[in-house]
Amino acid sequence: MKDEEGKFTLQTSDFQEFWSLDPGVTFLNHGSFGACPKAVLAVQQKLRSQLEIEPIRFFGREWEPLLDHARNQLAEFVGADSQDLVFVNNATTGVNSVLRSLSFCAEDEILTTNHEYNACRNALDFIASRTGARIVIAQIPFPIDSPQQVIAAVMERVSPQTRLALLDHITSQTGLIFPIQQLVQQLQQLGVDILIDGAHAPGMIALSLREIGATYYTGNCHKWLCAPKGAAFLYVQRDKQSQIRPLTISHGANSPRTDKTRFQLEFDWTGTDDPTAYMCIPDAIAFMGSLLRGGWSELRQRNHQLVLEARQVLCQALGVLPPCPEEMIGSMAVIPLPAAWDNRHFLAVHDELFDNFGIQVQVVPWYESPRLLVRISAQIYNTPEQYVYLATALSKLQNC
Repeated sequence: MKDEEGKFTLQTSDFQEFWSLDPGVTFLNHGSFGACPKAVLAVQQKLRSQLEIEPIRFFGREWEPLLDHARNQLAEFVGADSQDLVFVNNATTGVNSVLRSLSFCAEDEILTTNHEYNACRNALDFIASRTGARIVIAQIPFPIDSPQQVIAAVMERVSPQTRLALLDHITSQTGLIFPIQQLVQQLQQLGVDILIDGAHAPGMIALSLREIGATYYTGNCHKWLCAPKGAAFLYVQRDKQSQIRPLTISHGANSPRTDKTRFQLEFDWTGTDDPTAYMCIPDAIAFMGSLLRGGWSELRQRNHQLVLEARQVLCQALGVLPPCPEEMIGSMAVIPLPAAWDNRHFLAVHDELFDNFGIQVQVVPWYESPRLLVRISAQIYNTPEQYVYLATALSKLQNC
């Protein structure tokens, strides 16, 4: 699989020309950090030049209309009212902004699951250490047979002391789509507020924040929406917005303006930074939606179908069963490695795949058997042949 110069070669999709990704790498890990198309990066560079040519004019006159336009376009894409959205750098910042804004006491419980993203679990532990609140963990099985197991596991751990539930929409480690709308409905009936970590959801699945109805929702735009790095949003229900403050308190805290809510005034300006990633969101939405005749709907379905086919190839090659039903998968799928891999370190497996085969794929440690998981992503620049190649590489490593 190497050419005369020693680089890995494998046929890729015609769509790869729209990205800057190294053609010598079989890139199957869009889910970790995304990948921004060249056309969208060009828009960002133009905006950066616009900023640097006349910084005072940019921040004094041009910045806010550009930010508001991006917010309006994003709100339409995620099914929300624009006045309920603010921009943050990433979903972890969104989660922290909510958790750090709320007041907890020793009698309170915060409910989450054993699939929660590590960074956000650390944020929960920090809050618990400062306030005495108790973190309650719903144990969701993996492998899993049905979304109903998620609902049952979460609702079983609700108590009269449950103040907030922090739930992933799509889990990072296991790639599962949780039945968020049903969970929100049932939790709200018990008076529990819900913070959804939707890091992977925008662009991977159709999204309507109005229909979901969560109290708080945060999502990344740099992953499946393919905006530049540093673009994410935080949604807060209108009656809760006065309580939620950015991690950095700045000029918005005492602004005399009345044309915007304090919520947006505070989050929109937390100090001098580069806001161009936010401003490129409309271009990312338009570009990705233009790649296939059926727009975003066809793109999501295409990626979903590709990852299902890839999962089947890998499961057959490794002699394992699919660990979840197809309805719980979007554009990422996790394949458990057989027990023979349990004594290997996940970083070592990752490095072997990259160094020996030129494959970039996520290898995930899991706290119970199976101990190692391989998480594949499917984006429009990927092809079925790339997953066959991954299956071949894993089979070779398994037999070493």
